[in-house]
Amino acid sequence: MDTLTFDEEGVCSVCRQVEFKEEKIDWDDRRKQLDGLIDEYANKGLYDCIVPFSGGKDSVFQLWYIRRILKLKPLVVRFNHWGYRPKVEDNNTMVFKKLGVDVVEFQPNFHVVRELMLESFKRRGDFCWHCHTGIYAGVMHMAVRFQVPLLFWGESTAEYHSWYTFEEMEEVDEKRFNRLMNQGITADDMYEFLQGRVEMRDLWMFNYPKRKDLMKLKVRSICLGNYIKWDTKANVELIGKELDWFGHEVEGVPPEFHYEKVECTFQGMRDYSKFVKRGYGRTNHLMSIDIRNGRKTREEALRLEEQYDGKRPASMDWFLEILNMTEDEYYDYLRAHAVHPWEFDKDKVEDGPVPYDFDKWDRTDLSDVPLGPDGRNFAPGKATTDAGE
Repeated sequence: MDTLTFDEEGVCSVCRQVEFKEEKIDWDDRRKQLDGLIDEYANKGLYDCIVPFSGGKDSVFQLWYIRRILKLKPLVVRFNHWGYRPKVEDNNTMVFKKLGVDVVEFQPNFHVVRELMLESFKRRGDFCWHCHTGIYAGVMHMAVRFQVPLLFWGESTAEYHSWYTFEEMEEVDEKRFNRLMNQGITADDMYEFLQGRVEMRDLWMFNYPKRKDLMKLKVRSICLGNYIKWDTKANVELIGKELDWFGHEVEGVPPEFHYEKVECTFQGMRDYSKFVKRGYGRTNHLMSIDIRNGRKTREEALRLEEQYDGKRPASMDWFLEILNMTEDEYYDYLRAHAVHPWEFDKDKVEDGPVPYDFDKWDRTDLSDVPLGPDGRNFAPGKATTDAGE
């Protein structure tokens, strides 16, 4: 974790933030602050707020809370990143019907996305730049286009990182976008990097809206988890009971976390890439949260981490075919982003299990669709920073 620090007692900064969340925050007062915001913004236009929505546990809970508890009329905005798993659509249809909401979905040109995935992987060891930027900048564009100034996101990043603390009341603004999401690469940068293979107008949804437009609209883009006490497991139980929402297995994740990162076909490769670079994966992340919350012992956590982290995903060949990349090239790209003193040994990697729905994942033949200069990949490049996971 790029922002993690340890105090003189050897306790990490995220653990201290969680202590503050549990012991120091007056959640009744935070809820009153939320009610004040709602009084200021609700019933002023076509919609009271925007809810960005992936169909994962957090966005489903956000939408349930806003409809059933806050009684607002939201516009649901979905950025379709080309990686949704088949069952996500079933869940989303059920949730939208039960809650009764208007939905807008926007999806970028896949030829453009493919170029962005390859370029960001080469430069940052993270192929998700289009998703990081599209979800945040693209949704903000929808706020401007539909003239909806209030946006609700999920938990505060103080739950997992130290970019912000619970005291700061983090907002999902341009500063946060540049600090956390775009990996130090703007849409203008991408246009230059891609050397004419996309047009600048192809990148509008990855480019943050103009400041003057956001100021004119008086946008407030907030984390719901700064105003109500966020508990992921309790939220999952609630949406299961209230909406029949269901999860499923994810590559590299123990079955008990059936709700974790269920939306994306690329998630297994994303977590594996993090392991190759840094020596820990999704299970390590989840175990840290459970230890922090008294749900696992360190010994239990280490056993599960050993069992699930760092296994070669069954989706790897599928992923490599999409990006027209060999496995050796994949490891060469990531080698430049490894965090010292971790050293990954690909010869010791075991194969992971095949996802139950793998046969239903999209397998469009892309062999005749050029990628990279002259239809080929770039040579592995040298990293300047590693801003991704």
